[in-house]
Amino acid sequence: MMMSRIVAAVMICVGASAWLASGRVHARADGAGVSVTEVTRNVLVFGTGAGNVVASVGPDGALLVGTPAAADTAAIEKILEGRTKSAARYVLVGPEDPASSEGDAGWGKRGAFVAMQELAQQLIGGDVMGAPEPLPDRFVKLGVDRPRVAFSDVLAFDLNGEAIHVVHQPAGQVNANCLVHFHVANLIYFGDAFPGDGYPRIELDRGGRIDGLIQILGGWTDKSLKIVPARGKVVTGTEMKEFVEMLTAVTGKVRGMVKAGKTTSEIVAAKPAAEFDAKWGHGRVASDEFVREVAESVVREGREKKPEMKMEMK
Repeated sequence: MMMSRIVAAVMICVGASAWLASGRVHARADGAGVSVTEVTRNVLVFGTGAGNVVASVGPDGALLVGTPAAADTAAIEKILEGRTKSAARYVLVGPEDPASSEGDAGWGKRGAFVAMQELAQQLIGGDVMGAPEPLPDRFVKLGVDRPRVAFSDVLAFDLNGEAIHVVHQPAGQVNANCLVHFHVANLIYFGDAFPGDGYPRIELDRGGRIDGLIQILGGWTDKSLKIVPARGKVVTGTEMKEFVEMLTAVTGKVRGMVKAGKTTSEIVAAKPAAEFDAKWGHGRVASDEFVREVAESVVREGREKKPEMKMEMK
């Protein structure tokens, strides 16, 4: 296993699970509330205003992974205190948009060890060669810090009777996507690579690419798997298979139109995702926006392959 920093902390964001029987709601600082459900005795799913949060909680403390919001930290900590006598807190923050990031969401000043994949950390001013950059004004106003530890490829945790692996993936939704696998609970979390509430965003300016996203998700379609989306209820590999089939179908149509010489605007106007809009067209990414990003990704993919072609010598 390779890692650029040794990490002892992970924070896991996941959606409120369809499996979970309980639905207790704890008051949040902004009054919206944090829901908590149980996947297993030691694996919880927090539903928060920023998205889903998965946590391993037990005698070894709490391990969390995701994109936390500062407004939820106190409420989540109160729940954790009722679940474990250990004060150990391990937090891994997922890739975030720098404009809306809330850094470590205040977990660092509570004594948690907070880490982030190094490519994601660089976007918010961390893991640079030389003196660290000043905290963004947004972080100062929120009273939060950036994650101070970065990892490269893999993190492994043995906590609370659970083996948990965090594995950096090929570029997909962004270039810093990670797979988080709770082996005993048979549960997977992908962050925004699997949004759960609609079409994904392919962030080309952050290294995203549609073929990589299909590759990342396509191997996790077994119906026995529990899949935690970035938002929404926990599903199974069956729903993941349907999602991947949608991505593959739309990309195939778009690739055919690109090959035929259609412009991006013409491809968007042709509505190649129309048959999927009823199910996937109501999330944060509009159908036309998704198609445009797929088209731009396919075009970029073609450009990247051209230098590899060898010219025949006569």
